Amino acid sequence: MTEASETAAPSKWTPGMPSPNPAGRPKGIIDKRQKLQAAFADDAVAIAKVVTAKALEGDMQAANIALARIAPPIRAQAERVQFELSDDAPLSEQARQILIAVSEGKLDADTARILIGCIQSVAGIRAVEDLESRIITLEAKQI
Repeated sequence: MTEASETAAPSKWTPGMPSPNPAGRPKGIIDKRQKLQAAFADDAVAIAKVVTAKALEGDMQAANIALARIAPPIRAQAERVQFELSDDAPLSEQARQILIAVSEGKLDADTARILIGCIQSVAGIRAVEDLESRIITLEAKQI
């Protein structure tokens, strides 16, 4: 044990015992985050002016901060694609249709990967549902 842990007062609360504060945190208690926000709120305009001035002087870090607040980075968006996908076909056939769409240039590889991942998720959900129904059937037979 370290010196700090040897000299620290023993905790009054131990796991499993009732909460020493069952009503929860009292209303109006200000936590550290709220104190920081309040401190920065008082000087927010001045801080923004300093960052803007530094950005205009050519400070790239200040420019990045300012631009991130003014115009957040644009997220990549996939183009809309159209190809045949038989929703009543088995999942393996749907995956094959996606691969054919990639090979024909109707679908990009990244979108295909996402779609096949979605098919895998559906397959996993179906497997869980199937197991659940089998368990229910087995338990019903045992009664």
